[in-house]
Amino acid sequence: MARRADRNAADPDLGVLAGRLLFAVQRELFTRLAGLGFGDLKHRHGAVLAYLDEDGVRATELSRLSGQYKQIIGTLVDELEALGYVERRPDPSDRRAKLIYPTERGLVRMRAADEIMADIQRRHARRLGRENYRQFKTMLADITDHQRAHLRSLGADEGSA
Repeated sequence: MARRADRNAADPDLGVLAGRLLFAVQRELFTRLAGLGFGDLKHRHGAVLAYLDEDGVRATELSRLSGQYKQIIGTLVDELEALGYVERRPDPSDRRAKLIYPTERGLVRMRAADEIMADIQRRHARRLGRENYRQFKTMLADITDHQRAHLRSLGADEGSA
């Protein structure tokens, strides 16, 4: 029987491929952000930063979108608040709830990250061809959605994904 490492080198499974892609994109994004003065951010902060909106978003929504437990999102928001990237404000539609908003520094970081991600995507689209890259993203999104739906059908908590 082949060693697991050999199998994953020769024919990596979906989890290995998805992990390699995620970690490589994160490394490039956070390395380039650090070069722009955002070196205090960690990869784990991406679970919040990727879904942060100028109009504010609830922690429960960040949890749902990212697939992380609400408690983890709460800890990440605490860290980002201490670093000056986000702030909590009362939700105008429900005073008991809080919305997480980017600060001015958070908005600058959001714009920089958007530019970096657009650059990464353009690079891959040039390499594969625009139509192939569009098809790749469509298929990857479909697989991702199908996997998350399958988890829900099993009654599995997506918060650990």
